[in-house]
Amino acid sequence: MMPVTLLFNQDSLSFLIPLINFFGSEMGGLHAILLLICITHLFAINGEAVTPRETLEIIIGAGGAASPWPRPEYQECPPPPPPPPPCPPTPPPPSPIPQPSPTSTHPPSPKPPHGPSPAGAFESVLLRRYYDVIQAFKRKVTIDPTGITKTWEGNNICGDYKGFICDIVPDVNLKTISGVNFNNRNLYGPNLTLTEFLSGLKDLAFFHANSNNFIGSIPEDIGTLRYLYELDLSNNKLSGNFPYQVLQAKKLVFLDLRFNTFFGVVPPQVFLLGLDLLFINNNNFKQTLPGNLWSTTALYLSLANNKFVGGIPRSIGRASNTLLEVLFLNNQLTGCLPYEIGLLRKSTVFDVGFNDLTGLIPHSLQCLEKMELLNLAHNKFYRIVPESVCSLPNLLNFTVSYNYISQVGPKCRELIKKGILDVKMNCISYLPNQRSKADCDNFFSNLQPSCTDKKFLTYIPCSKGYSGNQLEPSNVQWATPSTAPAPLVRSYGALSPH
Repeated sequence: MMPVTLLFNQDSLSFLIPLINFFGSEMGGLHAILLLICITHLFAINGEAVTPRETLEIIIGAGGAASPWPRPEYQECPPPPPPPPPCPPTPPPPSPIPQPSPTSTHPPSPKPPHGPSPAGAFESVLLRRYYDVIQAFKRKVTIDPTGITKTWEGNNICGDYKGFICDIVPDVNLKTISGVNFNNRNLYGPNLTLTEFLSGLKDLAFFHANSNNFIGSIPEDIGTLRYLYELDLSNNKLSGNFPYQVLQAKKLVFLDLRFNTFFGVVPPQVFLLGLDLLFINNNNFKQTLPGNLWSTTALYLSLANNKFVGGIPRSIGRASNTLLEVLFLNNQLTGCLPYEIGLLRKSTVFDVGFNDLTGLIPHSLQCLEKMELLNLAHNKFYRIVPESVCSLPNLLNFTVSYNYISQVGPKCRELIKKGILDVKMNCISYLPNQRSKADCDNFFSNLQPSCTDKKFLTYIPCSKGYSGNQLEPSNVQWATPSTAPAPLVRSYGALSPH
C-alpha cells in the first residue's frame, strides 16, 4: 500500500469523501470504514482545541513517499513545547529529634489557667491583706459612739474607711495603710487590745488613738513596724510595767503614753531614743529620775503627775541644746534646784510645781533668757526671789505661790502689778493674800539647812564675771523681748487627757 500524507484543516473537510474513495479503491471497503471512524474520533477529541486555521498532518501507512498534494504556502503548526523541567530530587527525610528519656510514665500536667489578680478588687495586695486585719479588729468593737466602724465596708479602704490614711510604700510602689487616726473615738470592747491590729498593719508611719478604751499593753512585735515614727496611746486603759517593747521602735520621734495606768520604772533607754516628744505624765511611775535624763533629744518632755522621787539630776543641764519645755510638776521630788537648770537657755517652759523642793531660788535661772512660763509653786522655797530672774525679758507667767518667800525687790513688784508674777500664800508681810504669821514662824523655826553648797545659789553659768552675791545682774545681756504672740505651749496641752 502506498503511504499517504494527509494535510487538512477544519475549513476544508470536504476533501474527506474523495480521500475515502481513494483508499477504498486501494484497501477495500472495510479499511475505508475503519479509517473514517479513526478520523472522526480524532476530530471529536481535538476539535475544540484546534483553531480553524490550524493544520493537521496525518501520515497513513509507511514509507517516505511524498504526499500527492502540494504543501501549503506557509506552516501554521506551533513549535513543540519545551520539555517540562526535571523534578528536583526528593530531599532526604529529616533526622529524628532526640527525645529525653522519660522520667515518668505519666503525661505532663497541663498549665493551670491564669487566675484572678491576688489583689482582687482592692487597689493593691497590701490593702487586700490589711482588709482582713481591719475586719478582725472591727469584730472586737462593741461600742462605737461616732459610728466610725460603719464605714469599714467594701474594698475602697483608702476612700471610704474613716480613720485610715493611705500612701505609697516607697520600696515596692504599692498603696498601703500608712496611718491610723482614732483620736477621741471612744471605741470600746471587752477585749479591745492592740494585739494583732497595731502590729498587723506593717506599713504604719503613725498610730494616733487618744481617748479610747484599749486595754492590755503594747504588742511585743511593735519593733517590726519599720516606718513607725509617731505613737499616741494616751488616755486609754493600758496597764502594766513600762512597755519596754517600744524601745525596739527605733524610728520613733513622738511617744505619748500619758493618762494610762502604767507603773514601775521608766527604763533609762527611753531617753536614748531619738525622740522629739516624750509624754509619760499621768501614770503611776515611781522611781528617782534617771541619771541619763540629759541624754534625751526631746524638745518636749512631760513627766508630770507621777510618783517620781528624789532630786532633779544635775545632768539635766546637758540637754541644753534640745529641751524647750519640761514638766516635773505634781511628783514627790525633793532637794534643791540645781544651778545647771540655768544652762537650758533654749527652754520656754519649766514647771516643778506641786513637789517638795526647798532652798533658795538659784540665781542661775536668770540665764533662761527665752523663758515664758516658770512655775515653782507649791514647794518650800524661801527667802527671796532674785531680781535678776524677774528681769527675764520674755516672761509671761512666773509663779512662786504657796511657798515661804519673804522678800521681793522692785523688779518683781512690777511683775506683780502686771499680773505676771504670782506670790500669793507666802510670807511677804507687806503684801495681801499671804500665809499667817504663825505658819511662817513655824516654818522658819524648824528650817533645816539645805543646799549648803553655795554654788547651787550663786553660780551664774551665762556670766563668767558675775560675783554671785548681788541680786542685780551686772553684766548679763538678754535678747530684745519678742513682741510676737506667744507660741503654743505643747507640754501643757498634755495635761489634758484629750
